[in-house]
This record gives sequence, C-alpha cells and structure tokens, in this order.
Amino acid sequence: MTDRKIYAYRRENGRVGVRNHVIILPVDDISNAACEAVANNIKGTLALPHAYGRLQFGEDLDLFFRTMIGIGSNPNVAAVVVIGIEAGWTQRIVDGIAKTGKPVAGCWIEGKGDIQTIAEASLKAKEFVQWATELQRVECKLSELYISVKCGESDTTTGLASCPTVGNVLDKHCALGGTASFGETTELTGAEHIVAAKAANEDVRKQFMAAFEDYTRLVFAQKIDDLSESQPTKGNIAGGLTTIEEKALGNVEKLGKKTKFVGCLKPAEEPATPGMWFMDTSSAAAEAVTLWAASGAVVHLFPTGQGNVVGNPIEPVIKLSGNPKTVASMKEHIDLDVAPILQGEMTLDQAGDALIDMIVRTANGRLTAAESLGHREFVMTKLYRSA
Repeated sequence: MTDRKIYAYRRENGRVGVRNHVIILPVDDISNAACEAVANNIKGTLALPHAYGRLQFGEDLDLFFRTMIGIGSNPNVAAVVVIGIEAGWTQRIVDGIAKTGKPVAGCWIEGKGDIQTIAEASLKAKEFVQWATELQRVECKLSELYISVKCGESDTTTGLASCPTVGNVLDKHCALGGTASFGETTELTGAEHIVAAKAANEDVRKQFMAAFEDYTRLVFAQKIDDLSESQPTKGNIAGGLTTIEEKALGNVEKLGKKTKFVGCLKPAEEPATPGMWFMDTSSAAAEAVTLWAASGAVVHLFPTGQGNVVGNPIEPVIKLSGNPKTVASMKEHIDLDVAPILQGEMTLDQAGDALIDMIVRTANGRLTAAESLGHREFVMTKLYRSA
C-alpha cells in the first residue's frame, strides 16, 4: 500500500483541490438571475443558483452560512464572486471565504439594480477567471484528498460489491493519513449498532447515537408508521431490498473493515483532522453531496445498484456499480464496473485498487461520467420553515 502521487491544485491555505472552478455564488434566491447573467457574460465561470437565503433563522440560518462559505472555500474552487440583494449577508459570506486566502469579491443589488451589479461582478469575474486559468497543477499526495462517500439507488449488488469496494478504499486511504466522511443518517437504521461500534472512542459513539436518535424522534413525531417508498425507495425494493434494515446492512459496507471514525460533524462542517468522520446528512443524493462539498470534500465515491445520475457542480462524483444490468443499460453514467466481483473474476482488493486508479485519474483531470453529462445538482439543505 503506497501513497500515490497526483497532480492537483494546492490552494493558498495548503489544501489540495482537483478542479479549478471560478464560481458566481448567489446569497439568496432573488440574486440567482444576476449570477446567471454574469456566468453567461464571462465564459469559464459557473453560477450556482439555489432556492434559499431569505428569512431563515437559528440553526437553519447557521447551516445556510456554513454551506455558502464552505462551497466558496472548497479547494476545488479557485476564486469566487458573491452576489446578494443586500450588503450585510453578502459581506459575511465574502469574509468567511476570504479566510482561505483565495480571491473573492462581493456585489449587492440594493441601491444599484441588476444591470450595474451584473456589470461590476462581470468585470471582477473576468479578472478572476483569467488569473485562475494560469494556475498550474503540482505534484501532491493522494492522501491529501478529502473524500466523501454515499450510495444511491441501492440493490442487493450494492452491499455485495460496490459498497465493499468503497470500504476497501477508505481503509487504504485513512491508513495513509487521508480524510474521508460518510453519513446518510436515515439509511443507517437497523445497523446503527454496527456503526456505533466503529467509533474511535466513547465520546464519538455518544455523539453518533445522539444524531441517530434525533432522526428517529423526528420520524415518530410525524406519527408515521411506514416509510416505504421513502426508506427504502421503490428502486431499492425493485432491487431486492425490502426493508430499511437490509438497506442499512449493505450501506455500512462502505465504512471498511479496519477504520474507526474519529468524530461527528454537523451538516456542512469541515473535519478538523485527518481520518474518517461521520456527518449527519439526509440520504437524498443531491442534498448530501452538496453538504460534503460545503465541508471541503473534493472527490465523492458513489456506489449504485439500480443506477443513479446525480452529480455536483464542484465535487466530482465517481460512480461504481456491481450490477451488470445497470452497467450495460446505464453505461454512460458508470465510471467503474465492479460486477466481476460477483462473477468470481475480481477480488475485493483488486476492485479497491481499480477504484483508487479511477480516483487518481479523476484527480489528474479526467471528467467523471456525471461531469461529462452536465449533471450539476446543487441542492441546499433546509431544516425548517422560514420566518
């Protein structure tokens, strides 16, 4: 087991990214149009429209700012132009991103209107994108990458092939000092005791169980007795997973055989140290990957059985499947075929090494299937209704 070399972007704060995006980030839903206009004006930039950012409060507002600042701070982002309706929240996000040392500028619409704001932001975006295109990849260690993991549209092959392949990679990555994160709190139901046993110490175990029990209370508070078609989904059921417990037992195979998780994160919270971390996330694919991107993850590993198409605008999503039917029928969405595991033609260790090769190729610039198909799902998580 060796620490592979990659060619990536080392940012001002020392973090390593595998993409070099210049993003136009709206503070709120009513600034989306201005951001999209700037991205249309300046080629090589990327607008990230979303539905929130007005009248939120409390922990919901805290999560909003963590997500906005985290997305702009992600090492896959070279520079950021932030546009909001008013100055206060815009500057708060600008100041948060500026702590990374990367170029960031803010513009607001009140007192100017869209046309002047778009002109000012376009000039700054042009400056940033020309600067970013001269940045060069440098040699870095694979272990410097922060990797997130989540499965989707799972079936029986997911727990037997693609999820264990991811677990094999996390064991190898974390053993070399790498950072990784798993979550999907809702999809651990029935296997929570297995996850709790993988905590590095009693404090971490208690933090995990508190997050899991909080989700359980939320479900029971709605007086819902049956989550079928939500957990598990129709696709899961069609793939042979008839209960959430069956789904969870396959899900936890992503955690590997040897690695303990060292801490628990709030949604969109950045890990403080290397190692594997639990993040309290939804199991909705686009929401969860967005939260990991906001926490600083630069590559996402996504096992799928029945087939999933999700991507993310700034964090490449690598999809692998152990279902030969899915690999054939949805081949344009699959980056790595691990069905040979179930056919006795590939060992789990060989599959893990093949996935590491794919991570290296992605880190060096290969577009994932989701990127090449234009999947840029950016979905904010909202905790409760606004004021």
